[in-house]
Order: sequence, then structure tokens, then C-alpha cells
Amino acid sequence: MKRKLISAIGVAGMMISLAACGGDNGDGGDKAGADGYAGETLTVWVMDGSSPDQWQKDVQTAFEKKTKAKVKFEVQQWNGIQQKLTTALSEENPPDVFEIGNTQTPAYAKTGGLADLADLKTEIGADWTASLNESSIFDGKQYAAPWYFANRVVLYNKKVWADAGIKDTPKTRDEFYADLKQIGEKTDAEPIYLPGQNWYHFVGLTIGEGVQLVKEQDGKYVSNLDDPKVAAAMETYKKFQALSKAPKDKDEATPQQGEVFGKGNVGAFIGMGWEAGIAIKANPKIEKEIGYFTIPGATADKPEGVFLGGSNLAVAAGSKKQELAKEFLKIALSDKYEGELAKLNGVIPNKEALQSNLKGNVVAEAAAPAAAGGGTTPLIPEWAAVENAPNPVKTYMTAVLNGKSPAEAAKQVEDEFNKRLAQQQ
Repeated sequence: MKRKLISAIGVAGMMISLAACGGDNGDGGDKAGADGYAGETLTVWVMDGSSPDQWQKDVQTAFEKKTKAKVKFEVQQWNGIQQKLTTALSEENPPDVFEIGNTQTPAYAKTGGLADLADLKTEIGADWTASLNESSIFDGKQYAAPWYFANRVVLYNKKVWADAGIKDTPKTRDEFYADLKQIGEKTDAEPIYLPGQNWYHFVGLTIGEGVQLVKEQDGKYVSNLDDPKVAAAMETYKKFQALSKAPKDKDEATPQQGEVFGKGNVGAFIGMGWEAGIAIKANPKIEKEIGYFTIPGATADKPEGVFLGGSNLAVAAGSKKQELAKEFLKIALSDKYEGELAKLNGVIPNKEALQSNLKGNVVAEAAAPAAAGGGTTPLIPEWAAVENAPNPVKTYMTAVLNGKSPAEAAKQVEDEFNKRLAQQQ
């Protein structure tokens, strides 16, 4: 499921009960007059890899049966999509419905490109998982609908863990750390590969601490890296990173951590499920040794905080077919077709009741428990500039790992961080 989730994705929960359509199977319901929307065609943009052909076919059949209208799916490439979508939304005939990255949604909402979907939320979104729906809300209004999501897990080498005498996967952060220490003491393997700038995992740790990386001060957003809870998250990261030989000034893609893990002498790494494919490509023999588990939190009853990558579905404010677009969303976001997408793609659906569709998918089963407690980078349009290289959050992390206190490192990057937040959007 390697799509840009998850800013990664990253990256990145779908479909809900259809009470208004005579149940939650997505097939029934009232039509708009005897002929419905006969003669109309709805244009839907989906990203490459997001929705399998079978899902599109099934949703299309249900939509056309219910509305008498046609639906045209147009698959878009991730490269250049933000500019393409920005241009399309400013034109006379934008796509009626489109997939949009969850962390990108606020920027499009701010510029007026998205239709208000408050009525849709009331009708079908009562039990959308709150953490997954958060990115669809801007200034208190519902501008999109949560579609699908994914988050990081622990990928581990079963042989290395067995060689260390570890029989079960850990359920708490302390147990996780103890297991890694045991690997270091009883085997020649590197306990964990954790580069100094795996910043999406760090974001997850801040989410687990219940703190954001920005705060509002005097009517504007500024850095919140000096918050004690951010420091606590960084200290957790530093504790685990000390068990790794990975460079302190590189991220998980430099080199690809999957390739390092694929050499067979690393106990674990924290990443997206699809990164197992990188390891297997580097060393096919390792496939049988790869296992997955939820990133453990401070207590066994609550997994570690995770960054949620994923996508929402939105309706263009400039669409002339907004009511028809909402009829599409009622079907696409029904239990029947949300569950189908979750099962086919192994993505986290937009409500917990549908996670049963993930049964048998070991990666998704490891990821799903953390979704309810997950979150994102700050959902403000100003945030985008912060992520541009050199990312000041990465600079902060490396500074701490190289010996500065969290407070000193926060002060070091504060001016640059705030300068980026102040850029015109």
C-alpha cells in the first residue's frame, strides 16, 4: 500500500452505515423522482492504487442502480496532484468528488474549494472514528468525509527474537524496550534500526503524549517544541534510538530501512507494512521471518500514538452536481463498500466496527488497534511549509540525539520554525 501517505503518507478508513438508504448495505433507498438523475454523469477522481477495480465496479453498479446516473472514475497520479487539483477546483467544471490527502484537506477548505458536508455527516457519519474524521473538519465545519487510513507498526525478525529467547511480542513500551535490550545482550543482531530522523514516528509519540507541535499565541501559530510533553516524547525516542546503530542525522529512507532490515541482522524497525516488501526484495529468504505487532504504549490497554496517513473524500464547492455527489458518498461510504475496500486493500476503515474486514491481514491487524488513538501533524494550512527540507523538526531531533537538551534544541530551531509558520498561504 505504498502511496504517499501517509506523507509517507503518507498516508492513510472509509465507509459508514447507510441509515438513509434503507439500511447499511448501500444498495437501497429513495430516488430523486421516478427517473432519479438519469442522463447525468458524476466525475470522481481517485488516486492511483487507492481503489481496486472490483471496488469501483461494485460501487458504480450500486450508484447507477440507485440514482440512474453514470459515474466516471478518473485515476490520478500522486506526482503533481496538488497543483492539478488546485487548478481544477478553480475552473468551471471541477471533478465532482475527489480523493484528498488527510493532512492536505485544511488548506483546500480554507481556500473555499470544498463543499460543506455537515448534512452528510449527520446522516451517515455518527460513528466515524473521531481520530480519523478530525482531518475532515476545518474551523468547526465538515468539509470532507474520512475514507481510508494506515499507520506504522513494528516489523520484527522472528528468528532474531527466538534466538534471544523471546517467546511473545511485547504489550507495553517497557516490555518492548526490555526485549530489544535482551536481543542486544543475547545475539549479535542490532536490536532495532531507528534512524535519528524517523520523524513520523516521533510525531506519533507526541500524539501519545497528547501534545501538538504548534500552539496558538497572539493570534498566530508558533512552535510548541519547548513543551514538556514534546520533550517527554523526544526522550522516549532517544531511549530507543540509543539501541540502534542507525545514523542520527538521516531518516528512514536514507538508506531505506527495509533494505537494512532485509540483511537479516536487525531485530525490528518501526515502519509502514509495505516496507516489508523492500526487505523481501533485498533478501527473499527473509519473508518467512517477518512478523508484525502494534507499537506498544505506556500501558497494555492503550497502544502508542501513531501518525495516521490516509485520504478523505470531498465534494468540489464548484460542482453543479453536489446532491448527486452526496448520493455517491452515501454509497461509497456505506458499510458494505467501506468494508470491501478495507478487505481488498488492507486499509483501516473509517469506523471501528468495520475492522473485522481486516481479519487475516497480519499487517492491518497490527495497525488497526492504534488508529483510534492516532492523529496527524497540525491540521492547519500553515503547516505545509514546516515540512520542506531542511525540516526543523528533524533538525531538533538530531540535536537532542547529539547531546543537546530538548529545551536547547527547541530554542535552536524556533526562529526557523516560526518563520515557516508565518509564510503566506
